[in-house]
Amino acid sequence: MVVDDSAVVRGLISRQLNAETGIGVVATAANGALALAELARREVDVVVLDIEMPVMDGLTALGEIVARHPAVRVVMASTLTRRNAEISMKALHLGASDYVAKPETGLGAAEEFRHELTAKIRALAAKRPAAAARTPTAPTPAMAAPPIVARPPRTRPGVILIGASTGGPPALLKLFAALRGAVEQPILLTQHMPPTFTALLAEQLTRAGERPCAEAKDGDRIKPGHCYIAPGGWHMTVAREGAMPTLRLNQDPPENFCRPAVDPLFRTAARVFGSGALGVILTGMGSDGAQGCEALARAGGHFIVQDEASSVVWGMPGAAAATGLAGGILPLDQIGPWVRRISGAAS
Repeated sequence: MVVDDSAVVRGLISRQLNAETGIGVVATAANGALALAELARREVDVVVLDIEMPVMDGLTALGEIVARHPAVRVVMASTLTRRNAEISMKALHLGASDYVAKPETGLGAAEEFRHELTAKIRALAAKRPAAAARTPTAPTPAMAAPPIVARPPRTRPGVILIGASTGGPPALLKLFAALRGAVEQPILLTQHMPPTFTALLAEQLTRAGERPCAEAKDGDRIKPGHCYIAPGGWHMTVAREGAMPTLRLNQDPPENFCRPAVDPLFRTAARVFGSGALGVILTGMGSDGAQGCEALARAGGHFIVQDEASSVVWGMPGAAAATGLAGGILPLDQIGPWVRRISGAAS
């Protein structure tokens, strides 16, 4: 279902989605109240929900959808302003599964929007708990991949690398809260996000983890106790300049349809830190990070992934686990305590 107060936008998004194999727009609505009425009489897997609407806005509607229809996945859609970014970030913590920035101008931006929204809908619909239960003849869903107790790395890590996408912000807040006051190693983080969102994420993680978190700047020297976040629209990589590991930003082509992408961070950190690098792949769609994790393992580093049951989408962690090189598969609530123990262990 597409919910937007603009008839033009509803029509555009609906046409784009209906042109995709396996996706059908079964309803549209001009505000949150009408959306709730539609949900009461239709089967819907995913709602694409605008933020600013009359009668009932998107944030209010989200609360009602989560309460009345907990199996329905919600993707927030908004123009890319700081205010809307703040609302979208709040929506993620209130139960929205993901967000997408509406295209501003140009065919290229519209095509990028179509690809991003379609991919997110497919990933979220596949994860929806009630998807199989609605059809009596549907096969029994496969059991989620079980957790695997994480083995410790050979050496105490000198840097912690984190990659995340769909479902990442709430997971990161929990992880950073669990690491509060216990981890002195620098944290380098790539979360798939557009500009503006990454600055807000840095502010939230600073409060949650009580450690300095900021968007990385080109040439930043990596300092203990700090967290550096890849800015939206920029790949973040690691280089060694003299004796100091240094961050570099670039706008090379997207990798895995993403910029920032996780692979460039993990790949370059593996070269600089070698066995001193510890990687963590959290919830997210796609396979970004898997190749970087392989590079990390080849360099003597170590990585773990979030388990399927606690992930919003087990794409990225699943792809990394499929390499066969992961040091463990852990539920989200066990990752923080494990990293605390490993980071404080003697070499």
